[in-house]
Amino acid sequence: MLKIGVTGGIGSGKTTVCKIFEVLDIPVYYADPRAKLLMIEDQNLVKKIKKLLGDKSYNADNSLNRQYIADIIFNNKTKLDALNALVHPAVKDDFNRWCESQNSPYVLKEAALLFENGSYKSLDKTILVSAPLELRILRVMKRDNHTRESILSRVKNQMPESEKIKLADIIIKNNNEISLIPQIIDIHHQLIKDSNAKIH
Repeated sequence: MLKIGVTGGIGSGKTTVCKIFEVLDIPVYYADPRAKLLMIEDQNLVKKIKKLLGDKSYNADNSLNRQYIADIIFNNKTKLDALNALVHPAVKDDFNRWCESQNSPYVLKEAALLFENGSYKSLDKTILVSAPLELRILRVMKRDNHTRESILSRVKNQMPESEKIKLADIIIKNNNEISLIPQIIDIHHQLIKDSNAKIH
């Protein structure tokens, strides 16, 4: 089974692309929601996060104190990197366990920081969903009701798209000019071919 990464900057449309692949019966592992779940359920990880960011990282009901964590990590690159260094190995192990239970020519791993954290190196190929920055900002403002400034501060924490393009194997353009579905169907057929070539 081929393991394919799907990434892209905030507002690029990664999730939309993955939902189309799911219609084609391709299993998708959504790394960010899984990471949030592991940060609550994996007791070993919980302990490490409390040690790094303090007990206030969790509310009394053991849920994540998101605002407290966000206030620390978005203003402190060192803490953000340290948190990522704890969470990413846990997600990698979880993804590998998930792959064992899938039966498909290929699977997708959707993750915002695929290139930033180096996890793309353990995948067979990567797909980058690409969209112009202005369009991405407008999408996120509409979707999440965030200010332009708060979106730009998150963009700053991500690798520039020009760098991601150099690392990606496949580019999907989501710029409202080219339809997504034909691009995805072409990629789907190619990946099934690649998967068969790997087996034989």
